[in-house]
Amino acid sequence: MGKSFTEVSKFLSYVLRHQPDAIGLELDSEGWADIDILIRCAAQGNKPLDRQLIQSIVETSDKKRFALSADGQRIRAVQGHSSQHVDIQFVEKIPPALLFHGTATRFVDAIHQQGLIAGSRQYVHLSADEATATAVGKRHGKPVVLKIDARLMHEKGITFYQADNGVWLTKTVPVSFIFWEA
Repeated sequence: MGKSFTEVSKFLSYVLRHQPDAIGLELDSEGWADIDILIRCAAQGNKPLDRQLIQSIVETSDKKRFALSADGQRIRAVQGHSSQHVDIQFVEKIPPALLFHGTATRFVDAIHQQGLIAGSRQYVHLSADEATATAVGKRHGKPVVLKIDARLMHEKGITFYQADNGVWLTKTVPVSFIFWEA
């Protein structure tokens, strides 16, 4: 995947997760955009796209950030939205006993104070394995992987969802559910 492929994937993340209006695109409440309209809006913003490129990004992305509708006419980001207009109706799921959150060392003090919060996004993102969480943490600086007592959170009535790409989602992770290494 060349740099242009990466740039297009980042562009799609930007407009499908955060700023569809930056190119005049409208998403429905589940985050779906009509692909033909996306292509047209992107072209007006000097970002040429075509169906083949979009399909290739969806199919080959290692993070599986995007999904195509069953009829192949629409695309959406599967999670990570900051747009309040999008409210994907995820199905509640029972999480595994442990989940992981990758972050950078510079955020640890704040997490000690307030736990994990969604910030500008709708959900806190959690991984089912440490390797994925480490990779996420590296994107933000020197990585730290936090272990989350997801079983106890669930037993205490905290809701979990799982996005199509396997990312676990919850509204917040209070400090008391984070295992702090000595």
